[in-house]
Amino acid sequence: MTKDDFWQGVRGGFPVMVSASPFGALFGALAIDNGLSVSDAVLMSVTLYAGASQMVGIELFGHRVQPWLIVLSVFAVNFRHILYSASIARHIRHFSGVQKFFTFFLLVDPQYAETEKRAERGEPVTFAWYLGFAIVIYLPWQVMTLLGALFGQMIGDPAAIGLDVLLPIYFMGLVLGFRQRANWLPVVAVSSLASVAAMHFVGSPWHVSIGAIAGILLAACLPLPRQPEEPVTLEHEV
Repeated sequence: MTKDDFWQGVRGGFPVMVSASPFGALFGALAIDNGLSVSDAVLMSVTLYAGASQMVGIELFGHRVQPWLIVLSVFAVNFRHILYSASIARHIRHFSGVQKFFTFFLLVDPQYAETEKRAERGEPVTFAWYLGFAIVIYLPWQVMTLLGALFGQMIGDPAAIGLDVLLPIYFMGLVLGFRQRANWLPVVAVSSLASVAAMHFVGSPWHVSIGAIAGILLAACLPLPRQPEEPVTLEHEV
């Protein structure tokens, strides 16, 4: 059963790997352009493993920004992971301490979404499944970072061949996967509008956290969905 769960996770994570791998190569190329060595780029991917934050950090490194601002910017982009961790905590109570360490280290956007969907379907969230889903994304990301760092000049402009839209399309698919949830539409609409407004008036990367906070505040104010009532059975004394 554990082996089956692992390979089920690998199969589920394969489409994510296909979408994310080009961005691993793009990160490697950007890292070299901003003054990092090949080993530095790979080390950052291995230890940080947060695509958007890696991109933001690299761009700020290249502009010689103060270290505290780089840390704060990365925190702003990754703030949503605090919420992800709180959300999936109820599904992984049975994990050991070591398993939880790797669970939260490997927690990225698609990993969170698939974990929630699996729990909603009533399927057990086992560590074998979680690791299988994560490892098929994590390992190719490191390989593509290395290739991008070595041969990044051959990539050119990713927008010219459409690589820049792969992950946004996938993330949109993740969001749409939760559309059956109560209050989905107003929360997504408010979060999107707040993020767009913040992008124009505050700037990146703060628009990510501002949009998330706006959606959370609205969700907290909206009434909880009504739970279906259990049928009442009448007991008759004989």
